[in-house]
Amino acid sequence: MEAATTPARPRKGGRWIERWEPEDEAFWRQSGERIARRNLIYSVFSEHIGFSIWTLWSVMVLFMGPGYGVDPAGKFFLIAMATLVGALARIPYTFAVARFGGRNWTVFSALLLLVPTAAALIVMEPGTSYTTFMVVAALTGVGGGNFASSMTNINAFFPLRHKGWALGLNAGGGNVGVPVLQLAGLLVIGTAGAGHPRILIAAYLPLIVIAAAGAVWRMDNLAPVSNDTGAVKESLRDRHTWIMAFLYIGTFGSFIGYSFAFGLVLQTQFGRTPLQAASLTFIGPLLGSLIRPVGGRLADRFGGARITLWTFVAMAAATGLVVMASVSESLPVFLVGFIALFVLTGIGNGSTYKMIPGIFQSKALAKGLTGAAADADGRRLSGASMGLIGSVGALGGLGINLVFRQAFMSSGTGTAAFVTFLGFYAVCCVVTWAVYLRRAAPTLSDPADSPNAAGRQLGYAEV
Repeated sequence: MEAATTPARPRKGGRWIERWEPEDEAFWRQSGERIARRNLIYSVFSEHIGFSIWTLWSVMVLFMGPGYGVDPAGKFFLIAMATLVGALARIPYTFAVARFGGRNWTVFSALLLLVPTAAALIVMEPGTSYTTFMVVAALTGVGGGNFASSMTNINAFFPLRHKGWALGLNAGGGNVGVPVLQLAGLLVIGTAGAGHPRILIAAYLPLIVIAAAGAVWRMDNLAPVSNDTGAVKESLRDRHTWIMAFLYIGTFGSFIGYSFAFGLVLQTQFGRTPLQAASLTFIGPLLGSLIRPVGGRLADRFGGARITLWTFVAMAAATGLVVMASVSESLPVFLVGFIALFVLTGIGNGSTYKMIPGIFQSKALAKGLTGAAADADGRRLSGASMGLIGSVGALGGLGINLVFRQAFMSSGTGTAAFVTFLGFYAVCCVVTWAVYLRRAAPTLSDPADSPNAAGRQLGYAEV
């Protein structure tokens, strides 16, 4: 996608902005910042509700007692299905913003959440077949797609110098939908009991309508943003799209995978009741969500690659602590290590997403582009790559739940799963250092990127 600096063809109907030049400081001060912030607020709320619906079944499984006839492995597979569909939905959602407009798509995607929510309201009772639960869990995946369209839309509104903060705030506010849902589940279990999941589901129906109404009345479409199949193809060929997707598996994939699995791990491995599990489950996702904008801010100041590297180092250390706690069956130590993992994934989510526009802006400069041309090229490629990176990253959540499922089927504990995750974070450390920080390889562009880029030696450490 591209936010062009030349006027786009006027469009009729809806709230369309024909001229958008966020890198122009005068334009930004006069009207751009105010408009961008307004759109950010309503984007955050809509994405927040989307995340809540996407992770609905991570809480529903806590309500599913013996009467439902679903074992722990089956529950892990239920939440894995929601993760899978959410990851795949991110690809078309990314490009829908340019096709239909950011405001228009936010309205539609918010209203679409009514389908899986109403379906869950109908089927959530003992006696429902496992196949039916699987289908309804899969439907909640549309909520996962909201992240991709929201991030692509907000990426176009803000200048590069503010993207780390804006994208971090947008994503963090959306991510908070996970712990808010879990807190609401705790409230229902603690007051009405584990036999009344429909109370929680029904509470989200009016919130979905409010999110759609807010987008109708307060958000805007950017006419200069247009679908660019050339940018999509170029981003697919660019190795950095896939490197960043790999790193995003380690940050966001961990966040969403752990968010889905945390309560079920507490129930299965540590024998917690639904109420006890729900009272602990929300803490990690809440802290990880709230700190994501901090990760973006740190990346703006110190460079996303540096923050990402140290985040993965710390994640490996925290996972080592979790492994020890799992082996010794120490719940307090396990909680400390696991919650630390959530916090670190939040920081890493902010820093990795800051890296994406920085990398493609740097590549544009390395190709010899300057000024508005470099800005436009960086935006078009980063916008095109974000959905792909977000989709692959979310698949990491699927991987985490499948690894947990296999570990519990094989040994009854999650120790083997955590050892696997520890090895993966070690690989992420090596990749981040080797590609973006190693002094022996500072070039910003591949030799084949452009004949004009030959000989340019620009470092990635600041992205």
